[in-house]
Amino acid sequence: MTLRASAAAALAAAAVVVLATGGQAAAAPVPQPQTATAENRAAAHEAAAAPDTLATLSRFFAREGKVSVAAAQPRIEGEATPVSYLSPDFVAGKAGAPVARLEFLASAAVSSDGQKAALWTAKTGAGWQVVNIATGDDEFRYARLGAEKLPGGTVFREPQIDAWYVARGDRVLPLDEDAARAVGDRGTTLAGYRARVTGLYRDKLPGSAYAEGGRAGGFAEDSAEDSAEGSGPGAGAGGVPVAVGAGAGALALGAGGAVVLLRRRRTLRA
Repeated sequence: MTLRASAAAALAAAAVVVLATGGQAAAAPVPQPQTATAENRAAAHEAAAAPDTLATLSRFFAREGKVSVAAAQPRIEGEATPVSYLSPDFVAGKAGAPVARLEFLASAAVSSDGQKAALWTAKTGAGWQVVNIATGDDEFRYARLGAEKLPGGTVFREPQIDAWYVARGDRVLPLDEDAARAVGDRGTTLAGYRARVTGLYRDKLPGSAYAEGGRAGGFAEDSAEDSAEGSGPGAGAGGVPVAVGAGAGALALGAGGAVVLLRRRRTLRA
């Protein structure tokens, strides 16, 4: 599995490590309503293109010295893309539950030297905000690949193994190597996929004895990023909540554009 790069070293002075545990999962911002309407996409794009966000992006792209802050000149390309993750209700076997649910809207950012990043936006108590910055373009690349491989399907990520899929009707097809290892190159049926994830995760869902034991669903993996002590669970700078279960090495925006380093977590949120 490929981990997405972080700017932890370059921004250590401004960053606060967030120790997000399963018990605080409900604090994670989730778009409300959970639909990618034209209105929501427009609001997400506006948050991504805000001057404070672009200023933070300049620092983000300059973190490794590839470009200076002044020369980064980040821009937002295209409209916001809905990003869905494996649904805990699907794992739990609830009748009628879709395989995935909307987690956030992502906007593509590009610097003057070609670096790419994804801005994760969600509707929080303070309105639509950018809650995370992650390197690369996974969200958009897999959305395009899924539309080509299974037109009209739902593209989603299984965050526990960083695998991307597309599902439509009774078929679940892999979009990356992690997904292919999980379900085979030709994919599986929806029932087959449910049996797999239920077997792996059902006893580790929020509220389970496993999760209540403080293991955040059983998918908290120690890494160099996990070694630092943080400001407090579930909150970013200024008390702004940040996304739980975000990709490794991601950066989150706190109040005033401060950058918050998220702890690497793989959980299913309630």
